[in-house]
Amino acid sequence: MAADEYGLKAFVSDVRRIMSQPLDEPSLLAQVAPLARRAALASGWRSEVNYIADPQLGFGTTLLHAEADHSLFVVADCWLAGRGVNAHDHGTWAVVVGVDGREKNIHWQRVDDGTQAGYAELRKVREETLAEGDVLTMPTGAIHSVLNETANTTLSFHVYGRHLNHTGRSQFDPEKKVEKPFIIETQQSG
Repeated sequence: MAADEYGLKAFVSDVRRIMSQPLDEPSLLAQVAPLARRAALASGWRSEVNYIADPQLGFGTTLLHAEADHSLFVVADCWLAGRGVNAHDHGTWAVVVGVDGREKNIHWQRVDDGTQAGYAELRKVREETLAEGDVLTMPTGAIHSVLNETANTTLSFHVYGRHLNHTGRSQFDPEKKVEKPFIIETQQSG
């Protein structure tokens, strides 16, 4: 590893410092995004385990860092060729950086009032594709889906303001207008 490479420990320390400041969410995202890009493009955190995916789900999540109080969560997500994940929110802010391959992100807007349990109406807003070094910031409440349209497994670096399994987040089926809880399983990094 190069002496000047920005490591995961330094990144986590910097994000903790940013999160401790009295910032609004757009300001926090603006400060975290370039640091996440720098950390994502460093090679120190990458290993073969980051590319292990559940064939049934079509993706895999490798835990890189989780705070004990669930206030910061950093993972690597890989997406199998032709696979992805349905529309979902995070229940917190998110920063995603493309690392290896191209991933299509489809952004959705909820158009119902959210008062009917298990029901949600979504409208597609836009699409964007992340490649190596591209950064996507999402405020709390943002909804997106991911699709790997390539022939290879892709990899991206994800930073969240809370551990995803402690935010009450949801996964959506826009066609069936269904909302359900969304819990993920992570594997440990090497």
